[in-house]
Amino acid sequence: MSRFWSDVVKGLTPYVPGEQPKLAKLVKLNTNENPYGPSPRALEAIRAATDDTLRLYPDPNAERLKRAIAAAHGVEAGNVFVGNGSDEVLAHAFLGLLKQARPILFPDISYSFYPVYCGLYQVACETVALREDFSIRVEDYARPNGGIIFPNPNAPTGCLVPLAAIEKLLQANADSVVVIDEAYVDFGGTSAIPLTAKYPNLLVVQTLSKSRSLAGLRVGFAVGHVDLIEALERVKNSFNSYPLDRLAIAGAVAAIEDSEYFDQTRQAVIATRERLVGELKKLGFEVLPSAANFIFARHPGHDAQESALALRQRGIIVRHFKLPRIEQFLRITVGTDEQCAALVAAMKEIVA
Repeated sequence: MSRFWSDVVKGLTPYVPGEQPKLAKLVKLNTNENPYGPSPRALEAIRAATDDTLRLYPDPNAERLKRAIAAAHGVEAGNVFVGNGSDEVLAHAFLGLLKQARPILFPDISYSFYPVYCGLYQVACETVALREDFSIRVEDYARPNGGIIFPNPNAPTGCLVPLAAIEKLLQANADSVVVIDEAYVDFGGTSAIPLTAKYPNLLVVQTLSKSRSLAGLRVGFAVGHVDLIEALERVKNSFNSYPLDRLAIAGAVAAIEDSEYFDQTRQAVIATRERLVGELKKLGFEVLPSAANFIFARHPGHDAQESALALRQRGIIVRHFKLPRIEQFLRITVGTDEQCAALVAAMKEIVA
């Protein structure tokens, strides 16, 4: 530990991202990346933007992108905030909206960046236990709080909270900000964005990393009441006034406008997920109901960590969390049909 570190840094436990192995010919099913490439229109837009204008700063407000997002979701551009991946958008939300006198609430099993942000920005927090079936019960959040945040579908479980339940949560917490992190919503859920017109305390965060296949571009956004968006803009302009570069803006606009490719690839992921769930259940796995591009599964007769190691020895990487309640689960990204077939074949050997 360096003697030059600040007290805040000394107390941090940083987020650990999923492994990005350098080995070739791996079946990589550990970081929830989309198995299909980005929209060809997005790639062409990025190539077209690679010109002499890169010597100039990008639009600090990314107005073109905000208008494209607004048009896609039926809101006004003033209701949209954009950032360098949804993780940056979430970071600004923690500092700008969730740093309150009362503790904020999020599930005990959820996106592990949330407690990291609480440590970084010194936000008081309390976790709310998932139910026995690993679902989120909104009634469990009926207690004093400084805000509520959770992914929908939840990560790493993949379980979905219905919109009716989210609306009930918003009504019961009218004096708190509710942040719904919809990184995976396009793979089986319905976005809460339409509810932002009715509830000024709702902020919905999405990313282009998953369903738009642009994890390498780093683009995320939030939709909410103009007062919430203004808070995020104030933080952004006190931190980094040019978060999205020219290539990211160009590629993101084209990806959002290419709705046909978006629907085609996400439906392919959904179809593969359902086949994968069926195959694993035949092998005796318990698989939680998933509305995401990954599944959460455990086998009653096989240790999850040992299974993950056995898969790795066969050139297949999945995610295992050494955490209470979920240490016997594997989180498996939905890949192509061929990748998932390789996983199932390996699992047959391991289970046998």
